[in-house]
Amino acid sequence: MKLAGLLLILATGAFAQKIEVEFDQSVDFSKFKTFTIRGGRLNSKNPSLNSELVKKRIEADIQKYLTAKGLTPVEEAGDLNVRYSLGAARKNEIETYPAGWRGWGTRVVRVPYTEGTLVLDLRDPSTKSLVWRGIAREEKSDASKVEGKLDDMVKKAIDKYPPKPK
Repeated sequence: MKLAGLLLILATGAFAQKIEVEFDQSVDFSKFKTFTIRGGRLNSKNPSLNSELVKKRIEADIQKYLTAKGLTPVEEAGDLNVRYSLGAARKNEIETYPAGWRGWGTRVVRVPYTEGTLVLDLRDPSTKSLVWRGIAREEKSDASKVEGKLDDMVKKAIDKYPPKPK
């Protein structure tokens, strides 16, 4: 399975909130009708970005904006599994995914995390593969200002779903 490179970078405002989207070009996104939020990671050492309330807020935003795109939230066995990460100090994390013919292989992806980076992953549970990723970056040095932009970050990323075919 081939994961497309960077599709779109959008910068707005004086502090340049950036949205990047990657997706698998071989996937028919019209087949996805439901989603299940499978969890998220908060990687911030700052309490204003690392709390149960922030997780609830992000998950409510994900549900609201994916529902607005016509997807239905379900408790178990959705067509898409949603996972997210909110980044902390600059670092790279390595994630691995099944890849290749019938999943016989591994794709290793380095995911950069910085304070103010929200990564939304949509996975097809039938193939266990990543089909869409939205990365929203808010260039703020103050964590409380990043926290104030979370709704906008989720919305702008999900606005790019489903991807437009080439």
